Amino acid sequence: MSPSAPDVPSAPDRASRSAPLITAPVLPGWDHAVSGKVRELYVPAGEDLAGAREVLVVATDRISAYDFSLAPGIPDKGRVLTGISLFWFEQLADIVPNHVISAEDVPEQVRGRALRCRALDMIPLECVVRGYLTGSGRADYERDGAVGGHALPAGLVEASRLPRPLFTPSTKAEQGEHDENITVDQARERLGGELVDRLDELTRAVYVRAQQIAAERGILLADTKLEFGFSRADGTLTLGDEVLTPDSSRFWSADAYREGVTQPSLDKQFVRDWLTSDASGWDRTSGQEPPELPADVVAQTRDRYVKAFERLTGREFASAE
Repeated sequence: MSPSAPDVPSAPDRASRSAPLITAPVLPGWDHAVSGKVRELYVPAGEDLAGAREVLVVATDRISAYDFSLAPGIPDKGRVLTGISLFWFEQLADIVPNHVISAEDVPEQVRGRALRCRALDMIPLECVVRGYLTGSGRADYERDGAVGGHALPAGLVEASRLPRPLFTPSTKAEQGEHDENITVDQARERLGGELVDRLDELTRAVYVRAQQIAAERGILLADTKLEFGFSRADGTLTLGDEVLTPDSSRFWSADAYREGVTQPSLDKQFVRDWLTSDASGWDRTSGQEPPELPADVVAQTRDRYVKAFERLTGREFASAE
């Protein structure tokens, strides 16, 4: 399994089907290892990915949806996601250790969007936790009356608050395939009951803490995806990848929340909604590449990401010079 980095493939590449030709920057002291959908992964010069004890994770401005890398990128997105992740890693440090070594001891060329991290052997499971019914969780509920194997009461609708936060894992798909929602019991069969129970406990604990912090800032955390791995240094179960960002979470404005309708969001859902709208002219089932994002969609997406950063962290976002 590969060291920790969101959307980074194990080998040779798990990038999106329409990934553009990527030229990763040359960084002193680091060798480029692999390009993911939205991140570049480096290892210390002279080391290989399989044996590295630390990695450099560089967040780009690329954005992906429905297993496609989209064009153009979203200005400042890499810096926004890195800043939000650092905020949450600090808030969650007493719940679970994370992979970050330093955000400062990185090459100047990528400062602000790069993290030096402990290398992890990643657990092949997407740890999703849901507090509200939406997205694929709603589709599962309408089909089965359950989400992730958790039976739910009848009568729930789009954006209904769930009786309790639910751990609803999914598989980590190979290139060209989709992640698949599975039940907790199926996850236990694949990875063992003790490990999955621990992931369940940690994932829900992270959600409860983050939900409380977000609510204080007028944001509802509808759901989020976490990824964990084992430290190559000492085997510690560690929170890796990005955490609680607009790429990996659904953030809704509390003052606009209404059950039964699609919520205004401060996350990537805005891009997904445009892609599946008549305005894009794209058929998701066609297998064809999505169209280029228009300038207004790019600008509105950036605005949502920056607002998420500022409302969550309480800091003004400073654009790169």
